[in-house]
Amino acid sequence: MQTTIRALFGAALVVTAFSVAVAKLPPAPPLTPEQKAEKDAKDKAAADTAKAQLARAEDKAVANYVANQKAKGAPVNVPAPAATAPTPGATGAVGDSGGGKSLPAQPEKASNAHSPPKK
Repeated sequence: MQTTIRALFGAALVVTAFSVAVAKLPPAPPLTPEQKAEKDAKDKAAADTAKAQLARAEDKAVANYVANQKAKGAPVNVPAPAATAPTPGATGAVGDSGGGKSLPAQPEKASNAHSPPKK
């Protein structure tokens, strides 16, 4: 019982000391426009690197899948990878996000959405 109380007291002391240390930290200084531009450039480079790594991993996974399916003798129907992603709104059409699939212009009528009534 006494060791449990000592352990709880020690844990409370550590938490209190950590809280006081964090509370005394000064706020981060505001970024200058040059620092903001540099940070944005680094973030963009990191995002581009991550996107390239993801594309390589996806290509590797597809190649592995195709190889395994061919080894089994199963037919493989893999679409060709897109060279670049279309930019949203590139077509200029109203309501078109440029993502390929889009919602129909008009939703289905409510009468078509349900099964016919039972007789």
